[in-house]
Amino acid sequence: MIISLFSIGLISILGQVVLLRELNVSFYGVELIYLLALGIWLFWTAIGALVGRRTHFPSDKALALLFIIFGIALPFDIVFIRASRLLFGGVPGAYLTFLQQFTIAVISLMPAGILSGILFQWTAKIYVSQERTVAIAYAIESLGGLVGGLAATVFLKWGIQNFAIAFACAFASVITPLVFLGRRRLSPLRWTAAVLACILLLLLWKASPIDHLMVAWNHPNLLESKDSPYGRITVAQSSGQLSVFENDALAFETEGTEAEYFSHLSALQHANPEQVLILGGGVEGIVREVQKYKPKRIDYVELNPVMLDLVTQHLPPDIQKSLREPNVRITLADPRRFLRDSGQYDLILVGMPEPTSGQANRFYTKEFFELCAAKLNHGGILAFRLRSAENLWTLPLTRRTASIYRALETVFPEILFLPGQTNVVTASREPLPRTPEIMSRRLQDRKIATRLISPNYIRYLFTNDRFFEIRNLLRTEAAPANTDVRPVCYQYAFTIWLSKFFPGIALIDFSSILDKAAARPALPLLLWISLPLLFLLSRFVPACRRVLLVAIAGFLGMVLETILILYYQVKYGVLYQDIGLLLMSFMAGLALGAMIIDMLMARFANRQRLIRWYAVALLVGFCFLCVVTATRITMSAATGLVQTSALLMAAGFLVAGIFAYASLYEIEDQRSVISPLYAADLLGGSVGSLLGSLILIPVLGLDVTTRGMLLLAAFSLLLV
Repeated sequence: MIISLFSIGLISILGQVVLLRELNVSFYGVELIYLLALGIWLFWTAIGALVGRRTHFPSDKALALLFIIFGIALPFDIVFIRASRLLFGGVPGAYLTFLQQFTIAVISLMPAGILSGILFQWTAKIYVSQERTVAIAYAIESLGGLVGGLAATVFLKWGIQNFAIAFACAFASVITPLVFLGRRRLSPLRWTAAVLACILLLLLWKASPIDHLMVAWNHPNLLESKDSPYGRITVAQSSGQLSVFENDALAFETEGTEAEYFSHLSALQHANPEQVLILGGGVEGIVREVQKYKPKRIDYVELNPVMLDLVTQHLPPDIQKSLREPNVRITLADPRRFLRDSGQYDLILVGMPEPTSGQANRFYTKEFFELCAAKLNHGGILAFRLRSAENLWTLPLTRRTASIYRALETVFPEILFLPGQTNVVTASREPLPRTPEIMSRRLQDRKIATRLISPNYIRYLFTNDRFFEIRNLLRTEAAPANTDVRPVCYQYAFTIWLSKFFPGIALIDFSSILDKAAARPALPLLLWISLPLLFLLSRFVPACRRVLLVAIAGFLGMVLETILILYYQVKYGVLYQDIGLLLMSFMAGLALGAMIIDMLMARFANRQRLIRWYAVALLVGFCFLCVVTATRITMSAATGLVQTSALLMAAGFLVAGIFAYASLYEIEDQRSVISPLYAADLLGGSVGSLLGSLILIPVLGLDVTTRGMLLLAAFSLLLV
């Protein structure tokens, strides 16, 4: 059973990562769907933990069958996800309806999620019947999850594609029965597992052509596709036009004028940009356009090395030539890290994606703008772009843009906003051109050849009604500044995305509503009074109190994990191998917490009053962890990989410690609490993931959310 528990943790985490990556691509890289899918996964696993809970003595054959079904279901889930747009009649490049996307996520995650839940509770029951404890079973599963997270990270780092990783996970699942069924049992199930293992090995060998064929379902003109630490990069070509997709959303195409539009409207505002820094987007043609100004040096920083390697070989000759010029230096690094040690520049062009995710939002915050300002020469200019509707801005879109504008104006006294379908925003400490004549004259004097930008077009941008209306709108619109600690753009991105399916949502400003609610003392007071009352009432029902305590621990652990990873992401960038190590630190904490609390409770089994204080100490530990985290965030302290890993390990230790305590304290038959406690842990984590990521952190900020978790942990002492 030890091998089975370890395998459950491994295939659950590895399978979860594989399926969530596929859903992320299928829904065009919308990170909000990714978070929703994570909540659905935890929900289905909790359901699985409750299903079949009346089975006290599951057989080895039943477990073997579940492992085999998991191994079969996982590859078919991926086929279903990749074919979902075709099955549901989707239009290429357009979203499916929200209901269709939700249905696809629910259907695809249901088999693996439910099977994971049933497998753990049944295997744990057999393990406990051998005079072992649920806490140790939980620890072994967590160790398997740690290895699964490591495998997901290492495989991708080695260049193994997500589809191949799915076959590896399925192979690990079907060979598990071969171990615990034993050689003496030459049963049909054992032969079935052996045959399936051979088939999966064959498919793993042929995974690359099958993967290419399946990607071509949605990209008929496919040239090449590859998974990267930041998403799937796909290159297609038709009639000489190269199109590059990131998570199946069009990143750029080589026949358009987007690079020209952004580059020239920014560079023409500077008298003579000799030192230029380009943060992302260089392969789009931005480097080619900037070369027309004959700068002495161009530093091009690319976050995603797979994007650069995969796309460069297919680019038109003129773009390839611009990247090889002697004055161009290409650096593979996180732009924020690069800025800390870089030199000074006349022009900084930010070509990063829209601020629709935690990864991208960090390039549109006050702290990022301060980094850029420190690296600008006298008269230097910072420029970035924001896509929007050309003529009509909804309330969330207006507030999102205004929040970035507020962050920018806290750093730069001069801001110029050129509106259009793509808005070009520039900022400087020195005056910027306020009339078209300066930029038009520079364009003519330098004799720069362009397809779109001309003196007449520049004049149009400065004199049309949008220029004055948007300028006045941004100056008067009430919106909080977008910062690292309070990433409000993330919440507005959620509203903008939902408004594509439910247009009425565009008329609602959730951030404003919550701010007004928080300003009324009666509402927060009512909330914080109701929680202690609920906890006190639960003391009269021990089973309810036990389940509630585990659910609160799961909720606290997930919210704190989200806060710590997001804060690390803000400070150091999203390097997938780092995030993998952070997640493994949390899993290691789970395993360690369950084992240590189990050992302590076994040692002092006859001193029940002392054991009760373990729960108090664990909840006080949560309070201390919240205080440390909130202090570091408030001080904007640099929390590196080692420090963040230690904090995540502490969070995992506390979650697992409370689970171990609840499963052992005053329990005669541990099999009776496996299903409800494991389900409570998962449901608490599911709610914490969704509530923390979509509402608490974007609206309240990292610091206020952490203080809220401190209060919740303190109130939870009433459950002990």
